[in-house]
Amino acid sequence: MGSSRMTPKKEHFAQNYVELGNASKAYRHSYNAKNMKSETIHKRASELLANGVVAGRIKELQARHRQSHDITIETLTLELKQACKVAKDNKQASAMVQALMGIAKLHGLIVDKQEVTKKNEPSDMTDKELEAIAKGKPLLN
Repeated sequence: MGSSRMTPKKEHFAQNYVELGNASKAYRHSYNAKNMKSETIHKRASELLANGVVAGRIKELQARHRQSHDITIETLTLELKQACKVAKDNKQASAMVQALMGIAKLHGLIVDKQEVTKKNEPSDMTDKELEAIAKGKPLLN
């Protein structure tokens, strides 16, 4: 996986990752993984996410995806404010709080903390955790 060249399979992986949001599933769709152990698939998918060329392509595809759907912090904030107003008008306090929390999280005012526990299998790890490990980042926010 050390190649810095973007091969057709790596391109396919990047596209599948953006579409599916799951590195292992993207790997299975892009490579012949029928006879591979789950652990091996997770390792290879993690290696691909850590590959600079692949990671750059994923970011590019994600930006295009957001742009094609016109998703920005501003548009998401407006949608959440509308949801909050509807919830308030309908006297749905919990929905209103949920919308307000969404706005706060979106703007970085609230950060979810995750408990780090030892996992038995790489298959128990989320794609975010695999991606963080691949990038050498700690798992705690």
